[in-house]
Amino acid sequence: MTERKKIILANKPATPDAERDAFAPRRPPVRGAGSAPRKRMTVEEAEQAAKAREEATKAAARAPAPAAAAPRDESRWPGERPRTPAPRRDERDRPVAARPRDDRPRGPAPQRFDNRPNTPPPPQQDFRKDGRRAQGPRPSTPVQQATDGSVEHDGRIRLSKLMSERGLSSRREADEWIEHGWVLVDGQVVSELGSRVYPHQDITIDAAAKTQQAQRVTILINKPIGYVSGQAEDGYEPAFVLIRPENQWKEGDRTKLSLTRGHLKHLAPAGRLDIDSTGLLVLTQDGRIARELIGEDSNVEKEYLVRVELPDNPEEKNISGVFPGELMDKLRHGLMLDGIELKPAKVSWQNEQQLRFVLREGRKRQIRRMCEQVGLKVVGLKRVRMGRIVLGNLPLGQWRFLQPDERF
Repeated sequence: MTERKKIILANKPATPDAERDAFAPRRPPVRGAGSAPRKRMTVEEAEQAAKAREEATKAAARAPAPAAAAPRDESRWPGERPRTPAPRRDERDRPVAARPRDDRPRGPAPQRFDNRPNTPPPPQQDFRKDGRRAQGPRPSTPVQQATDGSVEHDGRIRLSKLMSERGLSSRREADEWIEHGWVLVDGQVVSELGSRVYPHQDITIDAAAKTQQAQRVTILINKPIGYVSGQAEDGYEPAFVLIRPENQWKEGDRTKLSLTRGHLKHLAPAGRLDIDSTGLLVLTQDGRIARELIGEDSNVEKEYLVRVELPDNPEEKNISGVFPGELMDKLRHGLMLDGIELKPAKVSWQNEQQLRFVLREGRKRQIRRMCEQVGLKVVGLKRVRMGRIVLGNLPLGQWRFLQPDERF
């Protein structure tokens, strides 16, 4: 037992609470801020403190005034180096002190060592016709990726264009075959779109591409009046909507094919007929046929039967008898449309009121505009032949597949 407890037990507290408080641990007194006892300063210490303050004031008065701080440059960001002020106008013309010349002998230039392999310098950059630098050096391979334009100054042309010119495919088909890796140039597969080759290089097409091309169909339709050839316009439907199973001409179709959704995919008109004309309209998936019929270098004949009348005398029945021969010659050759001279045409009378036109081009409303220039009004126009394909007995508003042995 500790001494403290012995003393407490000896005193014998009178109450239980007093006994509990006696055994409780002692705690230091709690004081608030500034409640500690402050020691009072003596008279001698006060005099010494006043004297020290007076001496500090005199020393501060004798010290030199501190230099004024430089004004902050608000135009600079924090951490930016200060800008050198421009010289004044009167200081700009002052001569600059010349640097003293160093006449000490100089040794040989230090030799530089290059750890890179001894490779030849890169080839000279290729420049196009317009003078701009091509993207990267010209490769040494005969097949090059295409840039702007279709013909390079060294004779290379776009592969898809060359395939179209050779009649192998359309440009769209060529791009599709190149992506599939079905095109070989001099025995090397070319699978990058826009590649360029020389015109004399050999192009081989994979059998898979030929099989796919053989599955493309061409449809012949006898278009009625009131349908447009291409996209719908002005509320009129395209002739495409007539291609339905119930409109197929079974008697004249020897292919024995049944119309499927695949036959309607990418089916586009190859040559147009205006809304007031009837007759043979060709819609095809084969780019070669489209190029043959409406390409820039197309030479396929299109034959039309045209019924006309005289605007000044609509009641005239014998138009062929009164129509001047010199105007007939002008219809054959000598007219211009949109400032361009037309190609020679074959024009003859079928009967007293009907003309037969054979053209090798197809401008917009060409026959109607030609007749207007010679004083004739077209009241009926029907296309009956394109190349070696004739309309025949195909009923109005019906269609059939192009036969495998038929060629334009």
